[in-house]
Order: sequence, then C-alpha cells, then structure tokens
Amino acid sequence: MDGIATDVAVGVKRGSDELNLYSTSPNSVTANGNDSSKKLRVEDRMESPPSRVLHIRKLPSEVSETEVIALGLPFGKVTNILMLKGKNQAFLELGTEEAAVTMVNYYTAVTPQVRNVPVFIQFSNHKELKTDSALNQRAQAVLQAVSAVQEGGSPNSDTSALDSVLAQAPSPVLRIIIDNMFYPVTLDVLQQIFSKFGTVMKIITFTKNNQFQALLQFSEPVNAQQARLSLDGQNIYNSCCTLRIDFSKLVNLNVKYNNDKSRDYTRPELPAGDGQPSLDPAMAAALNKDSSLLGTPSGMVAPYSSGGGFQSSLSYSQGGGAISPLSAAAAAAAAAGRVALSGHSGCSGVLLVSNLNEEMVTPQSLFTLFGVYGDAQRVKILYNKKDSALIQMSDGNQAQLAMSHLNGQKMYGKIIRVTLSKHQAVQLPREGLDDQGLTKDFTNSPLHRFKKPGSKNFQNIFPPSATLHLSNVPEDVTEEDLRQLFSNAGGTVKAFKFFQGHKMALLQMSTVEEAIQALMDLHNYDMGSNHHLKVSFSKSTI
Repeated sequence: MDGIATDVAVGVKRGSDELNLYSTSPNSVTANGNDSSKKLRVEDRMESPPSRVLHIRKLPSEVSETEVIALGLPFGKVTNILMLKGKNQAFLELGTEEAAVTMVNYYTAVTPQVRNVPVFIQFSNHKELKTDSALNQRAQAVLQAVSAVQEGGSPNSDTSALDSVLAQAPSPVLRIIIDNMFYPVTLDVLQQIFSKFGTVMKIITFTKNNQFQALLQFSEPVNAQQARLSLDGQNIYNSCCTLRIDFSKLVNLNVKYNNDKSRDYTRPELPAGDGQPSLDPAMAAALNKDSSLLGTPSGMVAPYSSGGGFQSSLSYSQGGGAISPLSAAAAAAAAAGRVALSGHSGCSGVLLVSNLNEEMVTPQSLFTLFGVYGDAQRVKILYNKKDSALIQMSDGNQAQLAMSHLNGQKMYGKIIRVTLSKHQAVQLPREGLDDQGLTKDFTNSPLHRFKKPGSKNFQNIFPPSATLHLSNVPEDVTEEDLRQLFSNAGGTVKAFKFFQGHKMALLQMSTVEEAIQALMDLHNYDMGSNHHLKVSFSKSTI
C-alpha cells in the first residue's frame, strides 16, 4: 500500500448504495460489494455477536475521520475505518475483539457524543473491514499517525500520503484552548499527553477571554501536526477538558521563567520568577492576533461555570485556589499518560454493578474495590437479583472514575458491568427490617482513602493491574510472609520487591483478576503491632 503499514487501511464511500458492503465472504466488509439482495438492515445489527468491527450511526454530517477514530482510541489500536458520509455512518475496526467489547460496553453505559450530537455504536455482523485505501489519503494518513503513536513509534517519514498531510504544518508551536474545563490542566499534564508525539520544548499557559489556553512548542513542525491530528477534539478527563488545537502564528516561544505557568524544558536553570509567565511585546502582539483561531463551540458548557452538574469550585483558578481532591486525582491520572474516556457529565454518584458472582460477592468486597477510585458511601446488593448491586460514591465524578476503570474487569470469575444508575441515592432498609446484610452504610468508615486533604492516595489512582503496591508493612514481616499471605488469598505470586526500607513493596500476581481478589481480601489486613496493610494497584512492573 505504497509504504503504509499493511494492517492499517482507510476508505471513504459515498452514494445511495453505501450500505451494500458485503463481499462474497460472510466475514468481511468491502467498499465494492453491490449485491442488492444482501443490503444491511440496522435491525439485523442489534443482536449481532461481538466483533472487532463496530457500526457507528447518526454521526453529524461534518464529522471528520479524526473524530471517529478518537471514539475508539482509548480502548486500543484502531486498524481500519470506513466513512459513509452520505448516510452519517461509519465502520470502525479495532485491533482485537476484546477492545471492541470494552468499547461497546462503555458506550452502552455512557452515550458517546461527537460535536455535542449523541451517536450510536453497536457490533457489526462482520469480522473484518476491507477498504480501498486509495479512496482517501488524508484519512489514511491520520490513521497511520495514530497507529504509530499507539505503538510508541513514529510515522514512516517515507509515506507519501502522510507526508502530504504533515507537510502542511506551518509551525512547531500549537495553540491549545481547553473547553468545558472542570478540572485543572497543569503543565505536567500537557507535557505528558503531548510528549507522546515528539519532544516538547516549551509550554506557556495563560488565561485569555476567560479561557484557559496554552502555547506548546515541539522540536519539529511534523510533531505538532501529528499531535494536532490525533488530539484535537479529545477530552483529557471524563466529559470535560476538551482540547481545541490549531497552529500558532508564532514559530518560537520566549520563556523567561520555569514555574507552574511556563516552562522551557531545554533551560532548567531559568528562575522561578513571580509565578506569572512574562511575555515580551512581540509575543503579546502575536497572541492578540492569534486569539480568533478557536472558540467555544455552541452547546458546550463554558469554562469557569458550574454547569453540567459539577461544582464551580472544580474550575481552574489562576489565583492559586485550592485544587479539589478529585481534581488532583484526575490530574494524576492524566499525568500518567491516560487520556480519559468521554461521556456524560452531571451524573449521580450511584453506580449499578451487574453480572456479579452472587455466591462470592459481599458489600464489604465491593466497598474495598470501588474504594480504590473514590469514597463509597453505601453498598446494596439487590435482594431479588443478587448478581447486581448499587454503589453510592461521594459524587458523580468519583462514580465516573470508578466506572471507567472497573467496567469490564473480571471479579470472582465473572466479567462485571458497571453503569450509571438512575437512582440518586442508595436507600437504607427500614428500621427493624432484616435484609440479610445485603445493604451496608460505610459513610463513617475509617477506610475511606480520599477524605484527608492532600493525601498521597490522590496521586496513586491507576487502572487495575497484576502488580499491587503494599504499604504500612511491619519491619519484622519478611518477603516470604507476604508471598504466603497473598498466595493463600488465591492465585500465584509471580514477583516481589521491597523498597522504602521494607515499609513498602511491589507484589505481582499472575493475572489482573487475582490482583483484584487479593486487594479485596487483604486491604486493611491486620499484620499485628497495630499495622493494617494498605493495598492498591500499581502502574509499575517488577
């Protein structure tokens, strides 16, 4: 394919026969099939078995390939796309069926939106998407760039289609506007996200027209273009902090101070200054001319407001106001390189968890697991449907965080589904009524991880992983003691490492499911000498 990686292809098809996608093979979709007897009907799709090819409907007419690709990007590698612009539809192929299942499960719970328009995603009844990549070189270049970034590499510079797009980059400096800004966006967050596309040299943040903005300089214009193609329109956090990216007219940033508002990564010796970036007159004039490149799209909640169900105290404050605990947690997640999924804002704090192992699950185990991502207040296993439970988190933001991490995880041998509940609160049983211990009130539990302001727990929120972080380990406890303890919880300890003078350790189980079970069983385990073991998921490997 003229230098494009063979597992990446893109096609665009227009016209009245756009849904005649069948080839002679029942397991593939092509852009050439014209057998009218095999036209696709939407109702046939509703009960389709899982497939790595997804059918996306009701897209806005002006949608771009980048925006469709962005829907699948958080779930794994996107390997193909077919745009049906005349029908406001698209087909998206992911690298694995597992990634596609996770994507459908998530977007079943949280309706995806493109340009503030709800869209619908379901499995295609085809297992493979075959397209004529020559139909749209720009889309192919975008997908190639995204694919290269996901693999941690760089696009093939010899690829003519990609070159034709990236050659348009006028400057290594991007102008970034953050729309719908409910969480603070720090220099470190921006650096971590954008450094996936190349070397970030300098960043300046400022507020203009009541919007938080940034100028970010790459070492090469090609990196700036690649970042813009992949990130423009994506949310940094759930439902908010949307990136609007264009090129600045500036070609070089003059940074005078390294502080929380500006930084030159090539000159670590710069002074901290007074905490405000100092722009020379030429740059200030350029900013004024540059200010009309982007604006708040219609329908978006403007920054600094309390709309969308978030409290206004979560908005970014140039005056150095206190960052809320959840904001710190979200910032830490993004700083770890995780671009959060998009979804609804303004949700209640109650989650519905289904497909539980009803013989094993308890309110305490759910409290412990969901407590990794927020302070669970109440847990109720449903009396007439014991494979389902309601969990009330402290607020809707914590519920979103828990859902995005735990939906689709395996717990006690079953893949659980986590969705937002329509309930606003979990009701306690009436006084004197025995509900067999299915409802527990944890409001005053001493085990909440996020009640204490400034706790290190805010910086250590990670997705479930096979590696566990242990802390509060007594001095007389040995590696063998801990290996035996976690083996008895069910599973195999694959690796172990002490650090911080034996007060902390990393312990790796053989699977994520085993690590989840060990965390539920052993967090707050009494090790003696008034030491209760603290267990959390780690981003590290041993």
